[in-house]
Amino acid sequence: MGVTLDHKMDLGPEPLPQIKVDRKIVAAVAVSSTLAGVVISLLLMGRFSIAMTMLLSFIMYLISIYALTRKLEDAREASNKLMAGVVTGSFALIVFPLVSVLWTVVSKGAARFDTMFFSESLRNVLGDGGGGQHAIAGTLIVTGIAAVLSVPIGIMVAVYLVEYGRGPLAKAVTRMVDVMTGIPSIVAGLFAYALFVLFTGPGHRSGMAGGVALAVLMMPIVVRTSEEMLRLVPNELREASYALGVTKWRTIVKVVIPTAIAGILTGVTLAIARVVGETAPLLVTAGLADSLHTDPFSGRMTTLATMAYYSYKTPGVPPQASYDRGWTAALVLVLIVALLFAIARLLARVLKPKGLR
Repeated sequence: MGVTLDHKMDLGPEPLPQIKVDRKIVAAVAVSSTLAGVVISLLLMGRFSIAMTMLLSFIMYLISIYALTRKLEDAREASNKLMAGVVTGSFALIVFPLVSVLWTVVSKGAARFDTMFFSESLRNVLGDGGGGQHAIAGTLIVTGIAAVLSVPIGIMVAVYLVEYGRGPLAKAVTRMVDVMTGIPSIVAGLFAYALFVLFTGPGHRSGMAGGVALAVLMMPIVVRTSEEMLRLVPNELREASYALGVTKWRTIVKVVIPTAIAGILTGVTLAIARVVGETAPLLVTAGLADSLHTDPFSGRMTTLATMAYYSYKTPGVPPQASYDRGWTAALVLVLIVALLFAIARLLARVLKPKGLR
């Protein structure tokens, strides 16, 4: 005899649907943590502090997002959100000083960013007025000399290490490049000064000596970056060229270097950006001048970096005029570096092989 159950079994209350911690919830937690950080910072210090507020807001965010995600989801997702917050905070920690520096340079350098700064020098200028025409020309000349001396040699050394270098000599060159990468800039300046003193006597100052000092700093960077880019070229391209009967040197010139040209140009740009703002070696080798001087073989030559340095070290009367010129020199230096990166990107796109564009 069968028994039928007309009533349903009581299974208890239905479970609540799981709530996902999406971007809107994360944004709400970030805003609330920021407000909490401001309040706690005011209570602890009695005044508003950006650094303390950011630190407290970041700690509050990590605690809140971990606890909320663990409550609404599970421990695994909570750990994921916590590590994502740590990584994002680390990124913000790196970006904040860069943005702060750019903002400071732009805001303070805009005061003298005018036509006078680009068309006049500091000759016979004691207070207001004058410009940095001589420093801009000196920067371009000295950096150009350094690039002409270091880039061809650096690329050829990289080609040797990748394509030809075998045995003790290649290892010795590699070690020497590694050592030169960490050489202090003042040592490069003293080396260039001592080198020119051997031929011209004590007290030598010239743009050529400054260019040699910067070339010593540039060369290991060019070698290392070019070497890494050349090693990334697939060996299949070389083997295909050899199979067609092309000689090794022509394969390097026509296949290997064009394939790696984008990375090589980026490395060269990084090397130029590394040395264009150097001050210490140029104080020893190029010196300081207050007027336009374009002969790199004789006479002192000022760069934007040394101009900014001396604008704060020995300001005139009133000093604010000298400070404004120093900040504008720093701003022009930043713009030159940005322009170099833009040119490198453009050349890399234009010179890259058609099949890789």
